[in-house]
Amino acid sequence: MSVVRSAESVCIGHPDKLCDLIADHILDDILTRDPAARVAVEVMASGRRIIVTGEITTTIRPQLRACAREALRRAGYNPNRFVIYVWVRRQSADIGAGVATSIEARAGDESAYASLGAGDQGTVYGYATSETPQRLPLPLVLAHEICRRLDTARTDGTIRGIGPDGKSQVSVVYDELGTPVGIDTVIVSIQHNADKDPEALEREVRTLVVAPAIEAHLPGATAERVLVNPSGRFVTGGPTADTGLTGRKLMVDTYGGLGPHGGGAFSGKDPSKVDRTGAYMARLIAKTVVDARLAEECHVAISYAIGKADPVAFRIDTFGTGQHPDWLLTDAAQAVFPLRPAAMIEHLHLRSPIYAKLATYGHMGHGLSEWEWTLPFTDKLREEVIRRAHQAATHQ
Repeated sequence: MSVVRSAESVCIGHPDKLCDLIADHILDDILTRDPAARVAVEVMASGRRIIVTGEITTTIRPQLRACAREALRRAGYNPNRFVIYVWVRRQSADIGAGVATSIEARAGDESAYASLGAGDQGTVYGYATSETPQRLPLPLVLAHEICRRLDTARTDGTIRGIGPDGKSQVSVVYDELGTPVGIDTVIVSIQHNADKDPEALEREVRTLVVAPAIEAHLPGATAERVLVNPSGRFVTGGPTADTGLTGRKLMVDTYGGLGPHGGGAFSGKDPSKVDRTGAYMARLIAKTVVDARLAEECHVAISYAIGKADPVAFRIDTFGTGQHPDWLLTDAAQAVFPLRPAAMIEHLHLRSPIYAKLATYGHMGHGLSEWEWTLPFTDKLREEVIRRAHQAATHQ
């Protein structure tokens, strides 16, 4: 029996993604000059107003308005048409003290990476699947690819008369074995000029964006249905049409709703916040399990307490696809991967200004990100799993 799974993505000028982009531009600017800064920036875009707020503790003077203007320009908007309001304050001294000196350090633990506590409580999730080279669900990969191609078509003039706001949704058909076998429906909504001919726009989107995106990831397949601007006219877009907020496209940022999410947003947060750092590490662990061919699908859950360096819970679930029991994979991964915040920050190089490039088309699946680079861990994890499996067999 076949099933249909769907996921969406959004273009760089979507109002929510615009806010994420502004927040991460600000974060990158601060980390460039003060890598130890504490940043938790939130952005709202409504009409012609951009509001930047949150908590920033740093030794430098952040260029908040300049960063917002640069992000607007990058997203395809004229920054001179926006008014930027700023209201930020320093991080709470109570939170800062609890994070700077962890529970473990206060108890006398002088072991590696014990000093920094988690910046908040919560559970973060990582996910990976073997169905695509990106180790992401195919509907999400295709939705990202379509939005990426839409943005490129606008900037290089391949499709004239389209705007920066847009989104896509892709529904993929899977057979009874869970293998993608076809495309059921593709939905594309793209902002356009008032004089853009709707039939020409539909034809261009179908032939120049959708068809090559599908061919690149599922050769020979065609979509049963392609709906372009199904609501009709889409002239007014961006924050003029819809208010944008940071952290409202969590499924786009992660696994398209086809893998779990802990609920914590990423953009605008420095790496002391484990809802960002921990999620990246959880993705690395899940992807390593799949890349090491220890499972076809992997879900990782890590729980933290604010001010505590070590996680309070860690679990791997391979949905019955694992080569070994999930408890064994869980124990082996805990022995191989760094899970304390300071260790994750160091290994993933998270104090570098890397975040603005991640704000669009998802934080996972970018091949150059440290949490996608599994090669340093695949052999280690495989060897640890084999060692523990041998131990378990010996003690039976």
